[in-house]
Amino acid sequence: MPTRIRLKMHDFPPVQCEQDLLGKACSGDERAFGCLIYLHRRQIFGHCYRMLGSPHDADDALQETLLAAWRGLATYDGRGSFAAWLYRIGTNVCLRLISKRPKRLLSSDHGPAIQSTSDLGTLVPGRVWVEPCPDQDLSDEGDPFHHLARRETVSLAFVAALQHLPGTQRAVLLLRDVLEFSAAETAGLLDLSVPAVTSALQRARATLRQRRPPDPSREEPLLTSADRQGELLNAFVSAWERRDVGALVSLLAEDVRFTMPPLPAWFDGRAQVALFFRERVFATDWRLQPLRANGQAGFACYLRPDGAHRYQMAAILLTEFHGDRIVHLQSFLDPSLHRRFGLPEENL
Repeated sequence: MPTRIRLKMHDFPPVQCEQDLLGKACSGDERAFGCLIYLHRRQIFGHCYRMLGSPHDADDALQETLLAAWRGLATYDGRGSFAAWLYRIGTNVCLRLISKRPKRLLSSDHGPAIQSTSDLGTLVPGRVWVEPCPDQDLSDEGDPFHHLARRETVSLAFVAALQHLPGTQRAVLLLRDVLEFSAAETAGLLDLSVPAVTSALQRARATLRQRRPPDPSREEPLLTSADRQGELLNAFVSAWERRDVGALVSLLAEDVRFTMPPLPAWFDGRAQVALFFRERVFATDWRLQPLRANGQAGFACYLRPDGAHRYQMAAILLTEFHGDRIVHLQSFLDPSLHRRFGLPEENL
């Protein structure tokens, strides 16, 4: 029996009928089980990520889910799909982890915005922050979030809002509204009654509306075209690398936020963000490299210390747009996240 499920499946033969693979796996064929997992691993990982708010926690949950599935294959009775059975195991793994770990936070949940750029505080250690996840870890092959609705279900704002729900409500909302299981199916997966599922879903939806209420000062978000967003991102990079505060600020919404976990400091509003860029960020020479995470455009940010010849990896920066303006700049300073994105430590 394996103690760890390996997910490198490049040497597998062409995908066989799932039922055939199941039969072989139930007979102890680890290779057949690996093929089964290859078919479902991204979806289960994405579910665990939404539940837990961190790709590292999702890795732990996925591995525990796969090991439990391998050890419990004899209990799979075939009455539901194999995928639903995996979701049942994965959800229960996540619920157990949620009960043992503090919820993940955004900077605005941790404390108020600061007014001065002179002291950004000290790094907050531990499993505290909601973390981004590379698109390639979340999207299915051939479907990198083409649907706006699908992008929304992995957006950092949505994942962060989920963390404010009790575990069961979180699971119910994801199973019903994201994975589109019926109320009866969800009840079966969670060992709840259908009325309990309906009640939990109503409470979860109400909490999410409170966490992300509509802003009466804005119209509905404009669906900026890919070409237009590309123009805005190019302008953003150009302004940043030129250290042009005015040009950069012109791309920001009035109520923009700039966050930088694991530092607790964050800035609220265009004037304060401009001050931070002017007094702290643009005191250093930068180079930005495009990347994508959580269905959002972002950048690997490399800085060049005084006297150095190379740029050094410093942050992953995600942008959140509302129409033609950026409403949130989320900068992540944790080196373990940088490594997850496969980013080099230096840039010429």
